Amino acid sequence: MKNSLKVERAIKDITQEELAKIIGVSRQAINSIELGKYVPSTILALKLSRYFEKSVNDIFKLEETD
Repeated sequence: MKNSLKVERAIKDITQEELAKIIGVSRQAINSIELGKYVPSTILALKLSRYFEKSVNDIFKLEETD
């Protein structure tokens, strides 16, 4: 699954650490999501969606292999 989390963070000009605190997860979790090593839970995806004011589908994209 691809995601635009890093781009969305850049637009809002916030660090992984800042986003992690806002969402309630560790910085490592944000890093792992950005690198595609971790697929967030539905609740976490919805929290990110709400924070960035984008749909989940705008932030996370399924790939052919998913």
